[in-house]
Amino acid sequence: MNVREQSEKIEKSILSEYACLSADSRGRLQHEEKCSIRTDFQRDRDRIIHCKAFRRLKHKTQVFLSPVGDHYRTRLTHTLEVSQIARTVARALRMNEDLTEAVALGHDLGHTPFGHAGESALNNIFSQGFRHYEQSLRVADVLENLNLTYETRNGILRHTRGVEAETVEGRIVRIADRIAYINHDIDDAVRAGVMNMTDIPKDILDVLGHEHSQRINTLVTSLIENTAGGDLHMDVEVQGAFDRLHKFMFDEVYLKGHEKNEVQKVPEFISRLYHYFRRNPDKMPEEYGRIIKNESVERAVCDYISGMTDKYAIEIFNSIFVPHSWNVNI
Repeated sequence: MNVREQSEKIEKSILSEYACLSADSRGRLQHEEKCSIRTDFQRDRDRIIHCKAFRRLKHKTQVFLSPVGDHYRTRLTHTLEVSQIARTVARALRMNEDLTEAVALGHDLGHTPFGHAGESALNNIFSQGFRHYEQSLRVADVLENLNLTYETRNGILRHTRGVEAETVEGRIVRIADRIAYINHDIDDAVRAGVMNMTDIPKDILDVLGHEHSQRINTLVTSLIENTAGGDLHMDVEVQGAFDRLHKFMFDEVYLKGHEKNEVQKVPEFISRLYHYFRRNPDKMPEEYGRIIKNESVERAVCDYISGMTDKYAIEIFNSIFVPHSWNVNI
């Protein structure tokens, strides 16, 4: 019995009956020989961490566009916070922590530059529509060719709106994502001077907690203590306060935003890049030629722009559309 088989045996003996066992995975898109050391879900996690799209998350907007301060969240730090929360819940419920971590680390691989403003802009331009959770799966399947397991791919695709993930682990990530972004966005909004903690209705904070760590602890604890079998639940009071906090953040931060004028620039910015590369596909990196050949120019342009970091998108835009000084050597 090799190390992987021993790990699979341990999973079977200690995990909940509702957990997804590595040995029971529905497999990968392309068949591979199994690793002698790592389980299939551990390999998924490692592939995601080592891929280029994961590294680019460090320079992609979470809420505030291209923040200058060192302490604002990026898409990468958000992903790590989601992973931490999801793993805590999975371990407490005796679910498969490796699968949970893989889904959490991969859930935002397809996010655009400039956060949801960039996503909305691409969705309005690209004829097939653009949704970051679908793009995250496309990054894993097509652009990075990670050949992940069915369960990890399903969790990534269904981590947000619509039909829930088939596994409890995938559904844990969906809730952990919401817990993470609502709470860390409060931190960032206060730091940016967009809001004060006193703006949040007191009845919400009295239930969830007045400090960042208290709120996360309340939500995670309630989720763990009120989950029965594979049905994830918080108690009624905590869930109600969390829903009201979610609405408050959308009304007062996400839909208003201190940088409203900057956000309004994103559609035109993305549109100009998009139409330039549609007219000049040869200006994109060579690897997008495969997508042009197999699918379409439009699809390749969408993949290229959605994969850009905020900084790279601005650099490319400036190199194309901003006049450069003419230097003459005398």
